Amino acid sequence: MIEVRGLVVRRGRRVVLDGFDCEIPRGSVTGLLGPSGSGKTTLMRAIVGVQIVAAGTVTVLGHPAGSAPLRRRIGYLTQAPSVYADLTVRENVRYFASLYRLGVQQADAAVEAVGLGSHAGQLVSDLSGGQRSRASLACAIVSRPEVLVLDEPTVGQDPVLRDELWDHFRRLAADGATVLVSSHVMDEANRCDRLLLIRQGVLIADDTPAAVKRSAGTDDLDQAFLRLIQNQEVTA
Repeated sequence: MIEVRGLVVRRGRRVVLDGFDCEIPRGSVTGLLGPSGSGKTTLMRAIVGVQIVAAGTVTVLGHPAGSAPLRRRIGYLTQAPSVYADLTVRENVRYFASLYRLGVQQADAAVEAVGLGSHAGQLVSDLSGGQRSRASLACAIVSRPEVLVLDEPTVGQDPVLRDELWDHFRRLAADGATVLVSSHVMDEANRCDRLLLIRQGVLIADDTPAAVKRSAGTDDLDQAFLRLIQNQEVTA
């Protein structure tokens, strides 16, 4: 579904991703984890096709990332909410639905899916930060994309809503979508089918949560990540 080969991204003199390789299978929920500044958002931007790259290739659904055939097949949630503040939640999602020639039923279903049914008539400017993020998520999922790229989708959400959102991500994957979710919260990693652990632009683990813990000799993912980092430093 997604194939990254030899990806190099630079910002000024700093190399953000250096010869990065990974594959993300269809119909899975893949967690992209790592500390702030590790390159998670840069990789996601490259997959969506909005990141300038110095070298390497990114292929999505058999097409180069960012190419025209992919525009209606990928949903992208950025860290900063990307909705219109002077429109209501319902108006925002219905507008994005109309871009895909979808009707009000699909738009309203997306609003309900992110737990904003009771706030559908509110202006986005009047919402809390977490509610704005959910409004953006509704716009990203309204077209039921084949690839859904989510940058920190659960930040600022309460535990009950986080569970509901993860259940929704899993349903999308069960229906055949490929879901890539970034997070720096390790307790969310166990909800994923597969993990990509990144540190300083380098992939230090690519496996199931159980296999990552097993390779590090611990049942705790936080501890596993720390041990993998220590091993990387020793071998560097």
